[in-house]
Amino acid sequence: MIEAFFMAISPSYLMYMTIGILLGLVVGTLPGLTATMGTALLVPFTFGLPTGEGIAMLGGLYVCAMFSDAIPACLVNTPGTPAAMATGFDGHPMVKQGRGQEAIVAACFASALGTIFGAACYLLLAWPMVSVALKFGPPQFFWLGVFALTIIGSLAGKSILKGLAGAAIGIIISCVGISHAAEINRFTLNIPELRGGVSLVAGLIGVFAVPQVLSMILDLKKQEYVAEYKPESGVILRTIKKVISAPIHFLRSAVIGSFIGILPGAGSPIAAIVSYNEAIRWSKDKSQYGKGDIRGVTASEIANNAAAPAAMIPLVTLGVPGSAPAAVIAGALMLRGLNPGPELFGTNAALVYSFGWSLLLAGIIVFFIGMIATPLLVKIIKIPLRLLAPLIMFLAIIGAYAIRNNIFDVYLMLIIGIFVFLVRRLGFHPGPIGLGLILGPIIEPSLVQSLYISHAVGVQKVFFTGSVNIILISLSVISVSAVAISRFRSKGKSVVD
Repeated sequence: MIEAFFMAISPSYLMYMTIGILLGLVVGTLPGLTATMGTALLVPFTFGLPTGEGIAMLGGLYVCAMFSDAIPACLVNTPGTPAAMATGFDGHPMVKQGRGQEAIVAACFASALGTIFGAACYLLLAWPMVSVALKFGPPQFFWLGVFALTIIGSLAGKSILKGLAGAAIGIIISCVGISHAAEINRFTLNIPELRGGVSLVAGLIGVFAVPQVLSMILDLKKQEYVAEYKPESGVILRTIKKVISAPIHFLRSAVIGSFIGILPGAGSPIAAIVSYNEAIRWSKDKSQYGKGDIRGVTASEIANNAAAPAAMIPLVTLGVPGSAPAAVIAGALMLRGLNPGPELFGTNAALVYSFGWSLLLAGIIVFFIGMIATPLLVKIIKIPLRLLAPLIMFLAIIGAYAIRNNIFDVYLMLIIGIFVFLVRRLGFHPGPIGLGLILGPIIEPSLVQSLYISHAVGVQKVFFTGSVNIILISLSVISVSAVAISRFRSKGKSVVD
């Protein structure tokens, strides 16, 4: 462990890690350029480096992209990656209130705290926590997805029914393509390009970015899209004090993010959503969430950044990546002749632990780089609408196209965006639609696999027995009940409009 620490603080490690961090700042800021895509593009450039430095560089990009994706989510309500969707729920209203600097400082500091916590879990709790992750099979992932869906009550706006309908729309969009249960086409309309499904990134850009641009076009008479940014002295220290004044909020979000990060396939988006939902559920004052509450920003950012290092735990101990970027890093290791899993942990422990230390140090460095970059980044909100709208649309098109180099994804993004713009004017919140898009690829395959298993042992045994299933079902019921009771008390009438 000590040898690994000195490896991580060597000049070469720190230099390449910092280069990765700077690249991650760009990757996360541009909508559509996900952390997965960034790490994949960087892999070829690490071949000429020693293994430790190359992996540290990839880790630096991954960690910073998890922070910088909050920048467009807050400034223009367009998440840089799916993990930042929940950040924009409160981050963007803060920007519209003239609190852009506070929103980004909170996101940056929360990201640093989450990364440090997740990296500490990586270094200290790998083996004990992996034993829990091993208990998660298809039924458990199904219930985890159901539990994540309970956030709809918090995102639905005035109508839970519209929230549920929005989530159903998102799930249906995610089901386009070849069925997981049988080799049949679903919702493809005899269009060959739809057989491959809807790209998650293109779908999310369509849900969040395109409606935003269309709204900007309708508001061109305004000088600026959001309130003018007014720099204030002491914002950084004041914001940091707000974040550290809620230690229970931090611990809850960090534990949720780390735990979900360890679960293979769950990833940062679910960690952020669950953490945001739990922050609302445990809050005494729920009225400001979704209207510019700094706790909404920190809950999402702490969790999704804690999940990033934690996703490496099953990779280095079991050989199973906990996230898509972790899978890319696994590929980088395999290209060097190193097989992730128990063998790697046993024969290259110094490399494994030096990577953990690099992730922890990256969290610290990201905070300072983020603070330096913040005064420049918040100036984006002063761009006139006539320039900002086409700029966001250009980045959206590039992001949708770049994932699969397929122009059809751009058409899908535009169609989804126009549809969401129209239903939003009918009172539908885009959040549940985006949530359905994210959770659909997790819930549906898990349900199908679980049903296949149930043919042999029965539905009841697969879905309703086992401690993990019972815990997740109980948490889902409690979460839904809490939202229903809160709405009933606040409105004094039925929770369904």
